[in-house]
Amino acid sequence: MRKHLLLLLTLLLLSPLPAGAATTPPLKEMIGQMLLVGFRGLDVTENSPIMQDLKKRNLGGVLLFDYDVGLNIPKRNIKSPKQVRALVRKLRKAATTPLIVAIDVEGGRINRLKPKYGFPDTLSAQTLGEKNDPAATRAQGKAIAKTLVKLGITMDLAPVVDLNTHPDNPAIGRLERSFSADPAVVTTQAEAFISGLHSMNILSCLKHFPGHGSSYNDSHLGLTDITQTWSRDELKPYKNLIGTGSVDAIMTGHLFNEDLDPVFPATLSFKTMTGLLREKLGYQGVIISDDMQMKAITNSYGLENAIFLAINAGVDMLIFGNNLVYDPDIVSKAVTMVTRMVEEGRLTPQRIEESYERIMTLKKGMNR
Repeated sequence: MRKHLLLLLTLLLLSPLPAGAATTPPLKEMIGQMLLVGFRGLDVTENSPIMQDLKKRNLGGVLLFDYDVGLNIPKRNIKSPKQVRALVRKLRKAATTPLIVAIDVEGGRINRLKPKYGFPDTLSAQTLGEKNDPAATRAQGKAIAKTLVKLGITMDLAPVVDLNTHPDNPAIGRLERSFSADPAVVTTQAEAFISGLHSMNILSCLKHFPGHGSSYNDSHLGLTDITQTWSRDELKPYKNLIGTGSVDAIMTGHLFNEDLDPVFPATLSFKTMTGLLREKLGYQGVIISDDMQMKAITNSYGLENAIFLAINAGVDMLIFGNNLVYDPDIVSKAVTMVTRMVEEGRLTPQRIEESYERIMTLKKGMNR
């Protein structure tokens, strides 16, 4: 009898998993997938920090910029189409898990792929909104997607769905990043833009939840309080688009609204991320933070505390643009910090698994 039991146990251990059976990766590998990180260089080598992060820490995504803010020079990751293709090819080849390669190409001024580098020109969201022609907006989305596909880029951090309720807003209105002050126009235009991206399997990302359009200052520079200016109309594009099932990801805004949460800005707020976005608006996809190195966060919260609060709030992917400030070790630091949070019981393994599963589902829809 004992021999039979030992034989049965051996067969079970050696048998392959059934087709479709899921296995949970090690904790640190799941945490690595929760990071979307910028880096320096028009090219990379095997020893570049970002390449080490891809190979050793299972980094989930990279973010490309054309301008290096920390060095104050127009030389970061983008020089020409040929150069970007070569750079992205190396990054994707080094990744142990399909890689999100993200970039901001909203159109107009917010466009990392500028004509001076050899890329097509684009219209701003405001110009498209004033035309209010969904076919034209879809065409721009598709044209941008074609460019991204040729480069190997998989996600456009666009469209902006902030309402243009304060046209002199230094972060949104003044830069022509909003389609309109009318939630219906914003919804229609954003849906058309997303449709254009999706026609080439490029992922999109709505921003900046719960609405940056009414602010009077810029969260890059410090805490942005929208308590007196924000209205619930700013949620309508999110609600409408979530209802269409077309939303790939939603980016948070580092925006403080006392009526939504009297303590924390949106990115760090459980009430806003989970209570409002997930539970009230019904969104179950990936939530991406705005840059965790913006002064709205760094001036008020330490790195570890900010990471904990964001994940606890419901954020799935944390952006470290590494551009406002540069830290080549940010991935290693973040993975170590989150691992310790789980080991100490501040975060549960299940919370990490939730984000990992959402991210893996998202990646199934991106251009390979």
